Amino acid sequence: MSTENLTQSPEQPRRKPRVAVVFGGRSSEHGISVVTAGAVLSAIDRAKYDVLPIGITQDGRWALTADDPERMAIVDRKQPSVEQLAESTEGGVVLPVDPSNREVVYSEPGSVPKALGEVDVVFPVLHGPYGEDGTLQGLLELSGVPYVGSGVLASAVGQDKDYMKRVFTSFGLKVGPYVVIRPREWQQDESAARKKIVDFAGEHGWPLFVKPARAGSSFGITKVDDLAGLDEAIEEAQRHDPKIIVEALLRGREIECGVLEFEDGPRASVPAEIPPVQSHAFYDFEAKYIDSAAGIVPAPLTDEQTAEVRRLAVEAFEAASCEGLVRADFFLTDDGEFVINEINTMPGFTPISMYPRMWQETGVSYAELVDRLVQAALRRSTGLR
Repeated sequence: MSTENLTQSPEQPRRKPRVAVVFGGRSSEHGISVVTAGAVLSAIDRAKYDVLPIGITQDGRWALTADDPERMAIVDRKQPSVEQLAESTEGGVVLPVDPSNREVVYSEPGSVPKALGEVDVVFPVLHGPYGEDGTLQGLLELSGVPYVGSGVLASAVGQDKDYMKRVFTSFGLKVGPYVVIRPREWQQDESAARKKIVDFAGEHGWPLFVKPARAGSSFGITKVDDLAGLDEAIEEAQRHDPKIIVEALLRGREIECGVLEFEDGPRASVPAEIPPVQSHAFYDFEAKYIDSAAGIVPAPLTDEQTAEVRRLAVEAFEAASCEGLVRADFFLTDDGEFVINEINTMPGFTPISMYPRMWQETGVSYAELVDRLVQAALRRSTGLR
Protein backbone atom coordinates (compact mmCIF):
# COMPACT_ATOMS: atom_id res chain seq x y z
CA MET A 1 0.00 0.00 0.00
CA SER A 2 1.25 3.50 -0.82
CA THR A 3 1.86 5.71 2.20
CA GLU A 4 2.11 8.96 0.29
CA ASN A 5 -1.42 10.11 1.08
CA LEU A 6 -1.55 9.03 4.72
CA THR A 7 -2.19 11.92 7.07
CA GLN A 8 0.78 12.62 9.30
CA SER A 9 -0.20 13.28 12.92
CA PRO A 10 1.42 16.44 14.22
CA GLU A 11 4.13 15.94 16.81
CA GLN A 12 3.03 16.70 20.34
CA PRO A 13 4.89 19.71 21.73
CA ARG A 14 7.56 18.57 24.16
CA ARG A 15 6.66 19.37 27.75
CA LYS A 16 9.10 21.56 29.64
CA PRO A 17 10.73 19.88 32.66
CA ARG A 18 8.85 20.74 35.82
CA VAL A 19 10.94 21.91 38.77
CA ALA A 20 9.50 21.93 42.27
CA VAL A 21 11.40 24.45 44.40
CA VAL A 22 10.97 23.21 47.97
CA PHE A 23 11.89 25.58 50.79
CA GLY A 24 11.26 26.64 54.39
CA GLY A 25 11.29 23.67 56.71
CA ARG A 26 11.37 22.91 60.40
CA SER A 27 14.92 23.99 61.23
CA SER A 28 16.09 27.26 62.72
CA GLU A 29 17.26 28.20 59.20
CA HIS A 30 13.67 28.39 57.92
CA GLY A 31 13.80 32.09 57.03
CA ILE A 32 17.11 31.88 55.17
CA SER A 33 15.70 28.99 53.14
CA VAL A 34 12.78 31.22 52.09
CA VAL A 35 15.23 33.96 51.03
CA THR A 36 17.24 31.41 49.04
CA ALA A 37 14.08 30.16 47.32
CA GLY A 38 13.20 33.71 46.32
CA ALA A 39 16.56 34.10 44.62
CA VAL A 40 16.22 30.77 42.80
CA LEU A 41 12.67 31.56 41.67
CA SER A 42 13.86 34.89 40.30
CA ALA A 43 16.75 33.33 38.39
CA ILE A 44 15.33 30.11 36.97
CA ASP A 45 14.62 30.20 33.22
CA ARG A 46 10.83 30.16 32.87
CA ALA A 47 11.14 29.62 29.10
CA LYS A 48 13.02 26.38 29.82
CA TYR A 49 11.29 25.09 32.94
CA ASP A 50 7.85 25.02 34.53
CA VAL A 51 8.19 25.93 38.20
CA LEU A 52 6.15 24.83 41.22
CA PRO A 53 7.01 26.54 44.54
CA ILE A 54 6.30 24.37 47.59
CA GLY A 55 6.93 25.69 51.09
CA ILE A 56 7.29 23.62 54.24
CA THR A 57 5.95 25.43 57.28
CA GLN A 58 7.76 25.52 60.60
CA ASP A 59 5.47 22.78 61.90
CA GLY A 60 6.16 20.56 58.87
CA ARG A 61 3.11 21.12 56.63
CA TRP A 62 3.83 21.12 52.90
CA ALA A 63 2.03 24.18 51.53
CA LEU A 64 1.27 25.52 48.09
CA THR A 65 2.76 29.00 48.06
CA ALA A 66 2.73 32.15 46.01
CA ASP A 67 5.36 32.38 43.27
CA ASP A 68 6.37 35.82 44.49
CA PRO A 69 10.12 36.32 45.03
CA GLU A 70 9.67 39.94 46.12
CA ARG A 71 7.90 38.74 49.28
CA MET A 72 10.73 36.33 50.09
CA ALA A 73 13.38 38.79 51.24
CA ILE A 74 14.69 40.01 54.60
CA VAL A 75 12.93 43.31 55.34
CA ASP A 76 13.81 45.51 58.32
CA ARG A 77 16.01 42.69 59.67
CA LYS A 78 12.98 40.34 59.74
CA GLN A 79 13.12 37.01 57.96
CA PRO A 80 10.23 35.83 55.76
CA SER A 81 8.33 32.61 56.41
CA VAL A 82 6.34 30.04 54.47
CA GLU A 83 3.33 30.87 56.63
CA GLN A 84 3.28 34.35 55.07
CA LEU A 85 3.32 32.89 51.55
CA ALA A 86 1.01 29.88 51.91
CA GLU A 87 -2.19 30.00 49.87
CA SER A 88 -4.10 28.25 52.65
CA THR A 89 -3.69 27.74 56.38
CA GLU A 90 -4.85 24.13 56.12
CA GLY A 91 -4.19 22.80 52.62
CA GLY A 92 -1.30 20.41 52.05
CA VAL A 93 0.84 19.25 49.15
CA VAL A 94 1.44 15.51 48.91
CA LEU A 95 4.35 13.96 47.02
CA PRO A 96 3.49 10.34 46.12
CA VAL A 97 5.83 7.70 47.54
CA ASP A 98 5.62 5.68 44.33
CA PRO A 99 8.39 5.69 41.71
CA SER A 100 5.86 5.01 38.93
CA ASN A 101 3.88 8.17 39.70
CA ARG A 102 5.39 11.64 40.01
CA GLU A 103 2.12 13.54 40.17
CA VAL A 104 1.87 16.00 43.04
CA VAL A 105 -1.52 16.40 44.71
CA TYR A 106 -2.92 19.32 46.70
CA SER A 107 -5.75 18.77 49.16
CA GLU A 108 -7.74 20.81 51.66
CA PRO A 109 -10.11 19.49 54.34
CA GLY A 110 -13.57 18.87 52.88
CA SER A 111 -12.44 19.38 49.28
CA VAL A 112 -11.65 17.01 46.42
CA PRO A 113 -7.85 16.66 46.04
CA LYS A 114 -6.47 18.58 43.07
CA ALA A 115 -3.71 17.21 40.82
CA LEU A 116 -0.86 19.69 40.33
CA GLY A 117 0.87 17.68 37.60
CA GLU A 118 4.04 15.65 37.47
CA VAL A 119 7.33 16.87 38.88
CA ASP A 120 10.52 16.02 36.99
CA VAL A 121 13.04 17.34 39.48
CA VAL A 122 13.02 18.85 42.97
CA PHE A 123 15.27 21.77 43.86
CA PRO A 124 15.42 21.54 47.68
CA VAL A 125 16.76 24.79 49.09
CA LEU A 126 16.26 23.79 52.71
CA HIS A 127 19.04 24.38 55.20
CA GLY A 128 19.69 22.40 58.36
CA PRO A 129 17.83 19.41 59.85
CA TYR A 130 14.71 18.02 58.15
CA GLY A 131 15.90 19.08 54.71
CA GLU A 132 19.64 19.34 54.20
CA ASP A 133 20.49 16.34 56.38
CA GLY A 134 19.34 13.45 54.18
CA THR A 135 15.78 13.20 55.47
CA LEU A 136 14.17 14.93 52.49
CA GLN A 137 16.61 13.22 50.15
CA GLY A 138 15.43 9.84 51.48
CA LEU A 139 11.80 10.77 50.78
CA LEU A 140 12.68 11.79 47.23
CA GLU A 141 14.59 8.54 46.69
CA LEU A 142 11.49 6.61 47.77
CA SER A 143 9.40 8.72 45.40
CA GLY A 144 11.79 8.18 42.51
CA VAL A 145 12.06 11.93 41.87
CA PRO A 146 15.50 13.33 40.91
CA TYR A 147 16.71 16.24 43.01
CA VAL A 148 19.40 18.87 43.13
CA GLY A 149 22.33 18.25 45.43
CA SER A 150 23.83 15.41 47.41
CA GLY A 151 22.19 12.10 48.24
CA VAL A 152 21.21 10.66 51.60
CA LEU A 153 24.66 9.69 52.90
CA ALA A 154 26.54 12.80 51.78
CA SER A 155 23.76 15.08 53.04
CA ALA A 156 23.80 13.39 56.46
CA VAL A 157 27.60 13.53 56.68
CA GLY A 158 27.60 17.15 55.58
CA GLN A 159 25.12 18.07 58.30
CA ASP A 160 26.85 16.35 61.21
CA LYS A 161 30.12 18.13 61.99
CA ASP A 162 31.31 15.18 64.11
CA TYR A 163 31.04 12.52 61.40
CA MET A 164 32.07 14.98 58.70
CA LYS A 165 35.41 15.48 60.43
CA ARG A 166 35.80 11.73 60.87
CA VAL A 167 35.28 11.17 57.15
CA PHE A 168 37.74 13.90 56.22
CA THR A 169 40.36 12.51 58.58
CA SER A 170 39.97 9.03 57.08
CA PHE A 171 40.68 10.50 53.63
CA GLY A 172 43.78 12.32 54.81
CA LEU A 173 42.30 15.82 55.02
CA LYS A 174 43.54 17.82 57.99
CA VAL A 175 40.95 19.02 60.53
CA GLY A 176 41.36 21.15 63.66
CA PRO A 177 41.15 19.90 67.26
CA TYR A 178 37.61 19.27 68.52
CA VAL A 179 35.61 17.37 71.11
CA VAL A 180 31.99 16.17 70.92
CA ILE A 181 29.42 15.94 73.72
CA ARG A 182 26.61 13.56 72.85
CA PRO A 183 23.12 13.85 74.39
CA ARG A 184 23.51 10.72 76.50
CA GLU A 185 26.78 11.96 77.99
CA TRP A 186 25.13 15.19 79.09
CA GLN A 187 22.01 13.44 80.42
CA GLN A 188 23.95 10.83 82.41
CA ASP A 189 26.62 13.04 83.97
CA GLU A 190 26.70 16.79 83.27
CA SER A 191 29.77 17.29 85.45
CA ALA A 192 31.79 14.70 83.56
CA ALA A 193 30.68 16.13 80.20
CA ARG A 194 31.61 19.65 81.29
CA LYS A 195 34.99 18.42 82.59
CA LYS A 196 35.63 16.87 79.17
CA ILE A 197 35.34 20.36 77.65
CA VAL A 198 37.41 22.00 80.38
CA ASP A 199 40.17 19.41 79.91
CA PHE A 200 40.04 20.11 76.16
CA ALA A 201 40.48 23.84 76.89
CA GLY A 202 43.40 23.01 79.15
CA GLU A 203 45.09 21.21 76.28
CA HIS A 204 44.28 23.65 73.44
CA GLY A 205 43.63 26.94 75.27
CA TRP A 206 40.86 29.50 75.23
CA PRO A 207 38.88 30.77 73.42
CA LEU A 208 36.75 27.85 72.26
CA PHE A 209 33.82 27.72 69.86
CA VAL A 210 30.79 25.86 71.19
CA LYS A 211 28.45 24.77 68.37
CA PRO A 212 25.39 22.64 67.64
CA ALA A 213 26.78 19.58 65.85
CA ARG A 214 24.00 19.58 63.24
CA ALA A 215 23.03 23.18 62.49
CA GLY A 216 24.11 25.81 59.99
CA SER A 217 24.06 29.54 59.20
CA SER A 218 26.10 30.01 62.40
CA PHE A 219 23.00 29.49 64.56
CA GLY A 220 23.73 28.57 68.16
CA ILE A 221 27.48 29.21 67.97
CA THR A 222 29.23 31.00 70.82
CA LYS A 223 32.84 32.08 71.12
CA VAL A 224 33.80 31.33 74.73
CA ASP A 225 36.74 33.24 76.16
CA ASP A 226 36.90 31.59 79.56
CA LEU A 227 35.22 29.15 81.91
CA ALA A 228 32.64 31.73 83.05
CA GLY A 229 30.87 31.72 79.68
CA LEU A 230 30.87 27.98 79.11
CA ASP A 231 27.52 26.95 80.61
CA GLU A 232 25.61 29.66 78.77
CA ALA A 233 27.29 28.65 75.49
CA ILE A 234 26.39 25.00 76.03
CA GLU A 235 22.77 25.93 76.72
CA GLU A 236 22.62 28.06 73.57
CA ALA A 237 24.05 25.27 71.39
CA GLN A 238 21.66 22.71 72.89
CA ARG A 239 18.69 24.91 71.97
CA HIS A 240 19.46 23.96 68.37
CA ASP A 241 20.83 20.43 68.81
CA PRO A 242 21.27 18.13 71.84
CA LYS A 243 24.60 17.03 70.35
CA ILE A 244 27.28 19.71 70.55
CA ILE A 245 30.80 20.09 69.22
CA VAL A 246 33.53 22.22 70.75
CA GLU A 247 36.36 23.42 68.53
CA ALA A 248 39.70 25.00 69.35
CA LEU A 249 40.56 28.39 67.87
CA LEU A 250 42.65 28.12 64.72
CA ARG A 251 44.68 31.26 64.12
CA GLY A 252 44.78 32.20 60.48
CA ARG A 253 42.60 33.28 57.57
CA GLU A 254 39.13 31.98 56.69
CA ILE A 255 39.06 30.76 53.08
CA GLU A 256 36.03 29.36 51.22
CA CYS A 257 35.79 27.55 47.90
CA GLY A 258 32.78 26.43 45.87
CA VAL A 259 32.47 23.08 44.11
CA LEU A 260 30.03 22.52 41.25
CA GLU A 261 29.23 19.35 39.32
CA PHE A 262 29.89 19.67 35.59
CA GLU A 263 29.32 17.03 32.89
CA ASP A 264 32.90 15.80 33.31
CA GLY A 265 32.91 15.87 37.11
CA PRO A 266 33.27 18.38 39.97
CA ARG A 267 35.24 21.59 39.54
CA ALA A 268 36.24 24.23 42.07
CA SER A 269 35.59 27.96 41.88
CA VAL A 270 38.05 30.69 42.66
CA PRO A 271 38.31 30.92 46.46
CA ALA A 272 37.09 33.74 48.68
CA GLU A 273 38.34 35.11 51.97
CA ILE A 274 36.15 36.07 54.91
CA PRO A 275 37.95 38.96 56.59
CA PRO A 276 37.59 39.62 60.32
CA VAL A 277 34.30 41.39 61.05
CA GLN A 278 34.99 44.14 63.55
CA SER A 279 31.36 44.49 64.72
CA HIS A 280 30.97 40.74 65.40
CA ALA A 281 32.89 38.25 67.51
CA PHE A 282 33.06 35.94 64.46
CA TYR A 283 31.32 35.42 61.09
CA ASP A 284 27.91 34.78 62.65
CA PHE A 285 24.34 34.84 61.29
CA GLU A 286 23.96 38.60 61.60
CA ALA A 287 27.19 39.19 59.73
CA LYS A 288 26.29 36.73 56.98
CA TYR A 289 22.71 37.67 56.26
CA ILE A 290 21.74 40.90 57.98
CA ASP A 291 24.79 43.15 57.91
CA SER A 292 26.02 41.82 54.55
CA ALA A 293 29.63 41.45 55.64
CA ALA A 294 31.62 41.46 52.41
CA GLY A 295 33.92 38.59 51.59
CA ILE A 296 36.88 39.17 49.31
CA VAL A 297 36.46 37.45 45.93
CA PRO A 298 38.87 36.22 44.73
CA ALA A 299 40.88 35.66 47.89
CA PRO A 300 44.31 37.32 47.85
CA LEU A 301 46.31 34.08 47.73
CA THR A 302 49.38 33.01 45.79
CA ASP A 303 48.82 30.95 42.65
CA GLU A 304 50.10 27.89 44.52
CA GLN A 305 47.73 28.48 47.47
CA THR A 306 44.77 29.00 45.13
CA ALA A 307 45.51 25.77 43.27
CA GLU A 308 45.92 23.90 46.58
CA VAL A 309 42.65 25.03 48.14
CA ARG A 310 40.74 24.28 44.93
CA ARG A 311 42.25 20.79 44.90
CA LEU A 312 41.36 20.23 48.55
CA ALA A 313 37.77 21.45 47.99
CA VAL A 314 37.23 18.86 45.26
CA GLU A 315 38.86 16.20 47.49
CA ALA A 316 36.40 17.04 50.27
CA PHE A 317 33.50 16.85 47.78
CA GLU A 318 34.63 13.40 46.67
CA ALA A 319 35.47 12.17 50.18
CA ALA A 320 31.88 12.71 51.36
CA SER A 321 30.41 11.34 48.07
CA CYS A 322 28.76 14.69 47.33
CA GLU A 323 26.78 15.60 44.23
CA GLY A 324 25.64 18.84 42.68
CA LEU A 325 27.24 21.51 44.83
CA VAL A 326 29.26 22.12 47.97
CA ARG A 327 30.89 25.06 49.69
CA ALA A 328 34.08 23.98 51.45
CA ASP A 329 35.34 26.16 54.31
CA PHE A 330 39.01 26.19 55.31
CA PHE A 331 41.44 27.93 57.62
CA LEU A 332 44.78 28.95 56.17
CA THR A 333 46.81 28.76 59.35
CA ASP A 334 49.67 31.06 60.23
CA ASP A 335 52.15 28.34 59.25
CA GLY A 336 50.70 28.19 55.72
CA GLU A 337 48.65 24.99 56.00
CA PHE A 338 45.05 24.58 54.86
CA VAL A 339 42.79 22.96 57.49
CA ILE A 340 39.25 22.08 56.47
CA ASN A 341 36.56 23.31 58.85
CA GLU A 342 33.40 22.01 57.19
CA ILE A 343 31.41 21.57 54.00
CA ASN A 344 27.88 22.72 53.25
CA THR A 345 25.93 20.51 50.84
CA MET A 346 23.29 23.23 50.38
CA PRO A 347 25.26 26.41 51.07
CA GLY A 348 23.82 29.86 51.43
CA PHE A 349 22.36 30.74 48.03
CA THR A 350 21.03 34.23 48.62
CA PRO A 351 22.13 37.11 46.36
CA ILE A 352 24.88 38.10 48.82
CA SER A 353 26.00 34.55 49.65
CA MET A 354 29.59 33.54 49.02
CA TYR A 355 28.88 30.43 46.93
CA PRO A 356 27.21 32.24 43.99
CA ARG A 357 29.64 35.14 44.32
CA MET A 358 32.62 32.80 43.94
CA TRP A 359 31.11 31.20 40.84
CA GLN A 360 30.22 34.59 39.39
CA GLU A 361 33.90 35.50 39.64
CA THR A 362 34.81 32.15 38.06
CA GLY A 363 32.58 32.90 35.07
CA VAL A 364 29.31 31.17 35.97
CA SER A 365 26.39 33.57 36.47
CA TYR A 366 23.68 32.97 39.06
CA ALA A 367 21.15 31.96 36.37
CA GLU A 368 23.66 29.55 34.79
CA LEU A 369 24.46 28.15 38.21
CA VAL A 370 20.78 27.35 38.82
CA ASP A 371 20.48 25.82 35.35
CA ARG A 372 23.57 23.65 35.76
CA LEU A 373 22.31 22.31 39.08
CA VAL A 374 18.92 21.40 37.60
CA GLN A 375 20.54 19.78 34.56
CA ALA A 376 22.92 17.77 36.76
CA ALA A 377 19.94 16.50 38.76
CA LEU A 378 18.05 15.54 35.59
CA ARG A 379 21.06 13.53 34.38
CA ARG A 380 21.12 11.43 37.55
CA SER A 381 18.81 8.62 38.46
CA THR A 382 17.54 7.98 41.96
CA GLY A 383 18.58 4.86 43.84
CA LEU A 384 22.08 3.38 44.13
CA ARG A 385 24.53 5.15 41.82
